[in-house]
Amino acid sequence: MHTTVRPLVFVFTVSLSLLPAAALAQAQPSAVRAYDTLPDWSGAWSMVGGTVFDRATQTGQGGATAAGVRSHPPYNAEWEAIYKSHLERRDKNLFPDTISNCGVPAGFPRHFNLPDPYEFVVRPEQVWVLTENGPNVLRIYTDGRKHLEDQWATYTGDSVGHWEGDTLVFTTVALKGYRDKDVILDRTGLVLSDQSRATTRIRKTDPKTIQVQMTIEDPKALTKPWVVTKQFTKMPEGTRVYDYGCAENNRNPADIDTGKTLVIGPDGKPLNKE
Repeated sequence: MHTTVRPLVFVFTVSLSLLPAAALAQAQPSAVRAYDTLPDWSGAWSMVGGTVFDRATQTGQGGATAAGVRSHPPYNAEWEAIYKSHLERRDKNLFPDTISNCGVPAGFPRHFNLPDPYEFVVRPEQVWVLTENGPNVLRIYTDGRKHLEDQWATYTGDSVGHWEGDTLVFTTVALKGYRDKDVILDRTGLVLSDQSRATTRIRKTDPKTIQVQMTIEDPKALTKPWVVTKQFTKMPEGTRVYDYGCAENNRNPADIDTGKTLVIGPDGKPLNKE
């Protein structure tokens, strides 16, 4: 009787979570950073100021729907005339803002010009910017990939980037507006063409402030690059980003006596009924 002797095989498994950060970084593509080298952008954030897209060049008093309020991008003559026609329609309450149709994405760069909370989810291979308003999702790939060669235009476009220290730098291309029309930025009627693209830098300037600086190029509409800076402030700890449920043609109720539009609170009762 013969006995077969089998060699002993030892299998060792190593959890990546136990590796030093330097070793983990070497084990990944050079464009991908280890978790513990990424900045902390956790929590909920809100945009500072109103929804006029370029508040640095704003003239006129009030919000985006107030008569006389506008921004001053470096438009060429043709696109300045287009903007003025939109302002005239805005003043008559006739400007067709596409995101009034619930479910239409805000798109880029309007993604950074929305009310309600934001979240910045930072992962080694990509960053997500989530908005409660909409809701909308912007995905920024940081795994070393390039822009798609066979591009097709979408609301949010195609964003790829990299880290420069604690600053995320990314470019966004292949943008379109609602039904393939112009890209709307705010309710003043500010627009860009489908030829627009942007280079964006996001960084934390202090523990409670995130800065988003967009350098927008548009050979069809602009005479030079347009730099727009938005700031986001950290909301109190424990603030949550909720679902934003919306369907086209949903409407706020109106007071039967006054005709005034009512805002409904979480208990289903009007917040502003006199």
